[in-house]
Amino acid sequence: MTSTVPRGDLENRLGLTVAESTPRRVVGSLPVAGNTQPFGVLHGGASCVLAETLASVGACLHFAADGGTAVGTEINATHHRPAAGGLVRGVATAVHLGRSHATYEVVITDERGKRVCTARMTCVRVPA
Repeated sequence: MTSTVPRGDLENRLGLTVAESTPRRVVGSLPVAGNTQPFGVLHGGASCVLAETLASVGACLHFAADGGTAVGTEINATHHRPAAGGLVRGVATAVHLGRSHATYEVVITDERGKRVCTARMTCVRVPA
C-alpha cells in the first residue's frame, strides 16, 4: 500500500519516502546521495531519522485507533556498515503495541540487502 503519511520539512529535505504503513509494519527509503557525512557515506544521523520516522508513523497509526497520537521517547541505533550510494530501505516492525507505549525494531539495509543499521524506537501515546 502506498502511504498518505504527511511529510515534514526534514523528510522532504532528506528525500525520505514511506511506501507501506500499518501499525505493525512500516517500510520506507532514503537516498544516500545528499545525506552523507564528510567521508562520502550515509550519515548515521540520517539512518536515525529514517528509523524514527518509520517507527513514529507506525505508533501514530496504532494510537489513532483510540484518538491518540505518538511522540518518541527513546531511540538507539547500531551502525553495522557504511552505505556509499543508492537507496537505503528501512523496515520498522512492532515489538510491543501497548495502551501507552509502542516499540519498534527498525532494520535498515542497502540495495544489496546488507544490513547497514539496526535501531530500536519507543513512542508514548499522547492525546491528539
